[in-house]
Amino acid sequence: MPLTRIPLPHADVLLDPNFLAPDVAASLLEELTNTIAWRHEPIKLFGKEVMQPRLTAWHGDPTARYSYSGIALDPQPWTPALQLLREQVQAATQAHFNSVLLNLYRTGQDSMGWHADNEPELGPAPIIASVSLGATRRFRLRPRDPQYSSHSPISLDLPTGSLLLMRGPTQQHWLHAVPKTVRPTAPRLNLTFRLVMNG
Repeated sequence: MPLTRIPLPHADVLLDPNFLAPDVAASLLEELTNTIAWRHEPIKLFGKEVMQPRLTAWHGDPTARYSYSGIALDPQPWTPALQLLREQVQAATQAHFNSVLLNLYRTGQDSMGWHADNEPELGPAPIIASVSLGATRRFRLRPRDPQYSSHSPISLDLPTGSLLLMRGPTQQHWLHAVPKTVRPTAPRLNLTFRLVMNG
């Protein structure tokens, strides 16, 4: 299924809920969960250090160094599985990526707060390609500019094997988040492919 545009003003967001076949997604989830060197470390939030409510890893080309929320990341090498997935994502999006941030949500209490992927090293119009594996979690988008506050936030349920693409002015005008859920839920692994300009 090709990527389908999500109607949002001043944004370019597309979704393919069936990017990977279910058996491929399940196999990849198991391999990455068990072989990636996961990190659990603090971030700076409103001037305070708090532990990230998820596990993370950063892989990419040797020069694709990246930083966010007070964390400086030096990339780990591409694994064969990550390299193959990168090639598939690049073919589907017609974009180039030199790095990937992996987020492992262990339970429904692991989350991602409201933010934009607008770090300087991603350039003025970042392209972010997000692949979800495992449990379906709700992805939220809301306007970051007061002039667009009349537009209601939207929710997208991202199933295993889905591909979400954010590009163009999206990061300038919209924030996104993965909120906590009280419902019992299995682990979810999300991979966000990026192009770091200094890489």
